[in-house]
Amino acid sequence: MNAQHKASFTRMIMIAVFSLVSTVGITIEANASEPCFNDPKRAYEYLIAKEQSVIQAREQKLININRASEGELVSLDGIGSSKAQAIILYRDMFGGFRTVDELEKVKGIGAKTVEKNQKRLSVVD
Repeated sequence: MNAQHKASFTRMIMIAVFSLVSTVGITIEANASEPCFNDPKRAYEYLIAKEQSVIQAREQKLININRASEGELVSLDGIGSSKAQAIILYRDMFGGFRTVDELEKVKGIGAKTVEKNQKRLSVVD
């Protein structure tokens, strides 16, 4: 690979990294204690690992379905914005859920969705 191709490749990697940073919402601050990388590939791998740790932490968080916001509810597997809003509406109309299984009473949420999220759901703090 000649120098021109190498420079072009490096620019492409940097564009991909900055695109990823924009997409996943990682903030780059001048005073941040993030490591510096001379190799764009290592920088990209670092960003991917960091995003995976954020996702893992979010997936392990216990969610109280009687108090959860729409944003918290959409972090559940199989729950999008409309289902999250349906959960909140049901909760407002009929009061809090007494058990996690009562979530199945919400239109569009079935036993499989409750089962997939069972370990992350709670009805008490």
